[in-house]
Amino acid sequence: MSGRASKRTTAAHPDLPASRAGGLHDRWLVPGVCIFLAATTFAVFGQTLSHEFVNYDDGLYVYENPVVTRGLTLKGVEWAFSHTVASNWHPLTIMSHMLDCQLYGLSPGGHHLTNVLLHAGSVIILFLVLRRMTGYLWRGAFVAAVFAIHPLRVESVAWVAERKDVLSGLFFMLTLWAYTRYAQKRPGVDSREQTPSWPLNLDYCLVLFFFALGLMCKPMLVTLPFVLLLLDYWPLGREHNASDSTPWPARAERSRLKPLLLEKLPLLGLAVASCVVTILAQHEALQSIDQLALPLRMGNAVVSCVAYLGQMFWPSALAVLYPLASASVVASGVVLSLVLLNGISAGVLVLRRRHPYLVTGWLWYLLMLLPVIGIIQVGIQARADRYTYLPEIGLYLLLTWGVAESCGCWRYRRVVLGGGSAVIVAALIVLAHKQASYWRNSQSLWTHTLACTSDNAVAHNDLGYFLFQEKRLDEAIVQYREALQIKPDYAEAHYNFGNALLQKGQSDEAAVQYRQGLQVNPDDARAHNNLGYVLLQGKRVNEAIANFRKALQIKPDSLGVLNNLAWLLATYPDAHIRNGAEAVGYSRRACELTHYGVLPLLTTLAAAYAEAGRFDDAIAAAEQACALARAAGKQDMLEKNQKLLGLYRAHQPFHDDAGVTR
Repeated sequence: MSGRASKRTTAAHPDLPASRAGGLHDRWLVPGVCIFLAATTFAVFGQTLSHEFVNYDDGLYVYENPVVTRGLTLKGVEWAFSHTVASNWHPLTIMSHMLDCQLYGLSPGGHHLTNVLLHAGSVIILFLVLRRMTGYLWRGAFVAAVFAIHPLRVESVAWVAERKDVLSGLFFMLTLWAYTRYAQKRPGVDSREQTPSWPLNLDYCLVLFFFALGLMCKPMLVTLPFVLLLLDYWPLGREHNASDSTPWPARAERSRLKPLLLEKLPLLGLAVASCVVTILAQHEALQSIDQLALPLRMGNAVVSCVAYLGQMFWPSALAVLYPLASASVVASGVVLSLVLLNGISAGVLVLRRRHPYLVTGWLWYLLMLLPVIGIIQVGIQARADRYTYLPEIGLYLLLTWGVAESCGCWRYRRVVLGGGSAVIVAALIVLAHKQASYWRNSQSLWTHTLACTSDNAVAHNDLGYFLFQEKRLDEAIVQYREALQIKPDYAEAHYNFGNALLQKGQSDEAAVQYRQGLQVNPDDARAHNNLGYVLLQGKRVNEAIANFRKALQIKPDSLGVLNNLAWLLATYPDAHIRNGAEAVGYSRRACELTHYGVLPLLTTLAAAYAEAGRFDDAIAAAEQACALARAAGKQDMLEKNQKLLGLYRAHQPFHDDAGVTR
């Protein structure tokens, strides 16, 4: 069987005569399939419109990010391109969150809706691209349906902070679409061409454009140029010279590969640039050899490749975080995984001539996993469901075409394949719907994660944080203790434990936890900030200030620390402590970072101006704070700022016995 769609005929494939013929059936089938795919996607993920944000990066990306919550502004766009979030540079992703805040505010349903719409768009484009590349309607529809609703997709779609997956996925699909248009207009490339014409080709420029946008959403797309090279082999069949019909790679000389490789150079240039930016952005998050030995990472990478295969066929016990530990990577598991992967690879090579889709599908999976397989480890996870978002499309292609061709001689193949496909899709809908329900809030997410994993310190810590926010302090403390029992050097858990103790009025015990956290991680700005607050409660003001300053040395743009130190220096009763000019500097920095749009920061700025004797500026800042409070319906803050405004108009600064605001 030829791997090129252009060689197929209607008669050769009785499973799709109408669609291959391009008749009236196509006019209704294609829109019908698109509607079905969209409906199926919403059947699974429509429930997320009533879900909450979760306390796993959603705050960092959205509801606790003051720049993002301001909406889409020119200053916000500039910030998105000049800053990283969670050690990642993905400005388009951040801008999409800003746009959501502009449209929906902080209503979680709107943010979830955007994720669902982006995913549905990717699903439909994938179907249309596969149909155009291969000529098969129902096979492409099945691949797209499985991609849409497999339970492994839940993490990418139901998690607001994982917007980078669904947004980069949309641009990935658009890149495939543009490349298909380009490639099918130039089905053969001639190694004798001296001056390539592709850089000036409009379709090729679209390929570059969509690829660049995708990289600015998530750098995992860096392997896409190699995926395009695989598509050249199958199903596009571009490995043939214009004057040579010898199938690749059987012919000894590889001169015809040269133009295909040269054609990808601009794309590779973009990929290399993205890799450099990503490494620079993630230098703090990268795990060193000392923390995670190279053999452990290599072994985990091999085991993860097989684990993803298993989860594709049996998607149970899926969790948001699978902890990486030496005990979870055993030698026997690594050896068995290597044997399986090598066996599959060998089989693909043996069968490649008769079944070229095996090469494309299998290498698509392996290549697209490469950036996130963990050899260069970022974070503490062994693997993640979200990493399979695009790589597993290759496996769906491989299996769909393999099964269809294996059943090609069956008398009742249409009934068997159609019925089997319907059963698989129905089962995936049920499983994915259930999996998505665990994302309704932080409590259900982490409770499910703890049920699916063991020794998961992060899950205990984040469940504790949810309970802390719900004022269930004793339950939160239980979770923090569990986290620290699993991982005694878990600085984040020490920090959160200290916060819970502080809320219970146990400031001395809280200080102990903060200090223990700082022993593990001396560069924890939040721990220094909170320790400073505890010390201030004990009237150890100079030590408190020292901790606030240390926090700012570590994280100069920490809004909470800037605000705390500015308020202390502006309002503390002891004149020896106050320093109006310094307070103005800290407070203005915080307000500049948030474009003068955060109410508590403006309140502090007005107090700092007043202490510095700049009462006109203090009045202006207080009036702006009153306007924000009035617009937000925060009556208590409005009354507070109106009282302060009266003082400033009387040329009197405000001094606070509490000494600090948090």
